[in-house]
Amino acid sequence: MLDKRIAQEAIDCALSTGGDFAEIFYEDRLNNRVSMVSGKVESVNSGRLHGAGVRVYLGFRGIYVYTNDTTREGLIACALRAAGALHADERINAQPLKATEYVNRNPILVMPSAVKTARKIEKMRAAQAVMGNYAEIVQNSINYSDSEQRVWIANSDGLYTSDTRVYTRMFITAIASNGTENQTGTEGPGALQGFEIFDSRIDPEAAAKKAAERAVTMLHAPACPAGVMPVCIDNGFGGVIFHEACGHSLEATSVATGASEFTGKLGQQIAATCVTALDDGTIPNEWGSENVDDEGTPTTKLVLIENGILKNYMIDRLNGRRMRMPVTGSARRQDYSFAPTSRMRNTYIASGNDDDAEMIATMGDGLYAKSMGGGSVNPATGEFNFAVQEAYIVKDGKIDHPVRGASLIGRGSELLTRIDRVGKNMKMAQGMCGSLSGSVPTNVGQPMIRVSSITVGGC
Repeated sequence: MLDKRIAQEAIDCALSTGGDFAEIFYEDRLNNRVSMVSGKVESVNSGRLHGAGVRVYLGFRGIYVYTNDTTREGLIACALRAAGALHADERINAQPLKATEYVNRNPILVMPSAVKTARKIEKMRAAQAVMGNYAEIVQNSINYSDSEQRVWIANSDGLYTSDTRVYTRMFITAIASNGTENQTGTEGPGALQGFEIFDSRIDPEAAAKKAAERAVTMLHAPACPAGVMPVCIDNGFGGVIFHEACGHSLEATSVATGASEFTGKLGQQIAATCVTALDDGTIPNEWGSENVDDEGTPTTKLVLIENGILKNYMIDRLNGRRMRMPVTGSARRQDYSFAPTSRMRNTYIASGNDDDAEMIATMGDGLYAKSMGGGSVNPATGEFNFAVQEAYIVKDGKIDHPVRGASLIGRGSELLTRIDRVGKNMKMAQGMCGSLSGSVPTNVGQPMIRVSSITVGGC
């Protein structure tokens, strides 16, 4: 753990050349991973990540130095190196560190480190057994991972706090083939939970069935036609569209520097009135939740868009300075080797009032995107391109047949204004999000939504 007396000394050293704020982030993490390919255990890996970083501010300038030497001497040397990059005429004294308490919203019942690897493999084999029911599944992979991360955070404002985050996940990939062509289906359930996740959130057999059926369905599907058409995007991982096309543009990382299409638009109508979207780090045991963020700020439930009106950005400390706005508990980082910045947590479009069946029945001819895949976005322009993992052509309001190779192409600001229906059944799905501060666990989510007009790319 981070000794309070050593932390105080290191912070004082970090401010010795005139910085106006200093912070220490200390991390100790255990990682475990088991990989299985077509029923054969390929690898079992365990590791420990340990280190600390010291950050110093002077106005809008920030310096970050990290080390895996967490002895007193190592932390002092790290702090002095950070201090050496900034110089000011006046020196600010750090406040005495005082322990900050909070209510733990993310209880863990069974620490993964207390579970034998054999039990973890049993869960994987349960998923693997399902694959044998599908003759066209020629290969599959099942990856189990867990992580126990303990962090301590101290800063010159007197904050001294800690958090424990335990992540458990199973990621399943099924590959179907007809001898000349392959199609892939995936499922990756997980949560901020211990091994008890298999009693409540992860059903290995059900997840494997979804992945296999998706791959087989797409194997027999004709190519998707291209064109501009209405699209219904299903719940769960369908929320990756909002996450990528709009969410990143609402992070202070891009807003503070003007590299966002939503910079300066607080209080303005940026979406259809049926759209309300949130980023919430307080949901108990959800994949993107934390008790405190990586700057020690308690996480929040943040309304980003309310009835189409832009209400908030996601703000970390440094960008909050630049924007002259308060932090929102949104600072995150992959590990101690990254300085934090504003990131999403559990980001989703809230439930609306529309019926899923009615959305499809009244859309005429279009596309039903049942499961989304990966994609890319430019936060400055909001332009995006996303693959659809499982899609169906809709004719005269009825789902007609599956199609493969579909993609959705557009711009975030246009997508938001073209949402004309929002369903009632909001669901979340898990993913890893990459940005300036590395890769972090995030949830995406939404109910089914309908976009009145969007460009659909085909094979």
